[in-house]
Amino acid sequence: MKAFRTLCTGMLSLVSCAAIAAPQRPNILFVMSDDHAAHAISAYSDKLIQTPNLDRLAKEGITFNHVFAANSICTPSRATILTGQYSHINGVPTFNALDPNKVTVAHRMQKAGYYTSMIGKWHLGSDPQGFDHWEIFPGQGEYHNPVLYTKEGSKKYQGEYATELVTRLAIANLKARPKEKPFFMMMHHKAPHRPWQPNARLGAKWRTRTIPEPATLFDTYAGRADPIREQRQSIARDLTKTDVKEPRPEGLTGDALTRWNYQRYMQDYLACIESIDESMGEMLAFLEQEGILENTVVVYTSDQGFFLGDHGMYDKRFMYEESLKMPFLVRWGKGIKPGLTQDAICVNCDFAPTFLALAGEEVPEEMQGVSMVPLFDGSTPAQWRTSMYYRYYHDPGDHRTARHYGVRTMTHKLIYFDGKDQWECYDLVKDPEELNNIYTQPEAQTVVAELKKELARLQKELKDTENLYADPKTWPRASSYRKAPQRREE
Repeated sequence: MKAFRTLCTGMLSLVSCAAIAAPQRPNILFVMSDDHAAHAISAYSDKLIQTPNLDRLAKEGITFNHVFAANSICTPSRATILTGQYSHINGVPTFNALDPNKVTVAHRMQKAGYYTSMIGKWHLGSDPQGFDHWEIFPGQGEYHNPVLYTKEGSKKYQGEYATELVTRLAIANLKARPKEKPFFMMMHHKAPHRPWQPNARLGAKWRTRTIPEPATLFDTYAGRADPIREQRQSIARDLTKTDVKEPRPEGLTGDALTRWNYQRYMQDYLACIESIDESMGEMLAFLEQEGILENTVVVYTSDQGFFLGDHGMYDKRFMYEESLKMPFLVRWGKGIKPGLTQDAICVNCDFAPTFLALAGEEVPEEMQGVSMVPLFDGSTPAQWRTSMYYRYYHDPGDHRTARHYGVRTMTHKLIYFDGKDQWECYDLVKDPEELNNIYTQPEAQTVVAELKKELARLQKELKDTENLYADPKTWPRASSYRKAPQRREE
């Protein structure tokens, strides 16, 4: 990792020197939704929905195809994005609080002279630090009539819808910002998190749609390890009345009921996505009106991927591709040519170093990620990382997803369910839907051995250990950081 980081630092000095030396450092608008699967953005796949405003980022900027969450669950991903560290280093392996004394990218951007703000979903237990202004949902927050709170207290926004409200508050904050400083804003939507409650207009629109089914909706899990059969995030059996919003038709059973559940789930999920797309349109229009769009780096991502009926599931957590992959679109008129794509492997711990590099700041040694700025021209340096490390801890958790860790390369994936002592291996070129576990196949033993070797190398390099946080008793507790009862985060 040290050699890789040294290389990237050298590349950064060459590739992004123009940005650093520019008379005006770029503004940074980081927009993140909650549980937005990449394949529900038409820049990645047009089978489910059209997202013209998000697609505009791709058309006028760059689309990253291999950005992954190091731990695919909301709170740990957010901690990784802020700290540039993996869960075992930043102390947030599951739904525990981020230590408020932890130095984050917000602190560093603030110190670098940026005006920093955080609007929307925080979900990190302790109050935000390092932001000049913040207004956040308590915990998950509500879609309708949400409460948000600031340093001064809380406010209920009666008659408001979360996505529209976050957009309005973000625009108001940017209008009031100190104009002599560049800004770094983290704008975090609640949508499309469960229970997928769209606004009335888009909910009615999508209720009439029939959503294409994924090829793996009725996956039988043949040849796979036990955890995928034991999980409780199944379209067929685990969606609740709150999720589907209406009584199930009488007499529906078996595959017919699964199909009905899928349609009701996806109609609301995609309606929530459309509201996010409309929000992006509003933000881009505002930046244009302000005359600052061309020198603003606009990033759109999600805190992880999500299953949209893939393998018969909703939610995330597993290392399978739909859960692991994060959308990542970047528009920067002054720094990125339009219509580029990037296939390099990146991890969400790279986001914080990227923000610092854009600000002309050095990436501190304690950050385990590297700047993605050298990738902004669409090329991939010869010595860029060729694999990524994943680890999920929340076992059994709300969905009985067994803890596991693994390695993904450009062509293969190896997963180890350490509590079960079971392995899975996939050839992502021949089997992109991950249906054929080749772990025990004789012809795969050479690649399995290579992947195990790479997995061990990454664990050593990233200073992980096999049993760290494996026992829930060792998980850091939110109460460790609370000076007073956190009514807002319960």
